[in-house]
Amino acid sequence: MKKIFYNKLIRDKIPERIEESGGEYLVKKLNNQSFLKELIKKVGEESDGLVKAKTKKEIIDEMGDVFDVLDEIKKTLKIKSSELLVSRKNAFKKKGGFKKRLFLVWSSDTGYKSNERKYKNKK
Repeated sequence: MKKIFYNKLIRDKIPERIEESGGEYLVKKLNNQSFLKELIKKVGEESDGLVKAKTKKEIIDEMGDVFDVLDEIKKTLKIKSSELLVSRKNAFKKKGGFKKRLFLVWSSDTGYKSNERKYKNKK
């Protein structure tokens, strides 16, 4: 049988599902530092799934996956809910929310750097 190399964090029951379908696999257990690194990468993977979702059900499922990974990061780093609340309040105070539904088409280059993904330019 052909091997596909994933090299990514998986959920606990995935090996069982591979076995049930007659497949073989190789997994390794990660140390704390590697686990956290892979969890953070997993947020991007799950977020990409959310971006591609088409139906309300798909959106709900992908959001659940994103929340699960974020919750695991929270547990791993022992982040308190109160710490997240303070961070969210500070971000709201500094940047606002999404109530106005604003969509930035372009702006002058002021040197401000954000962490958004780059999408195709549309004029």
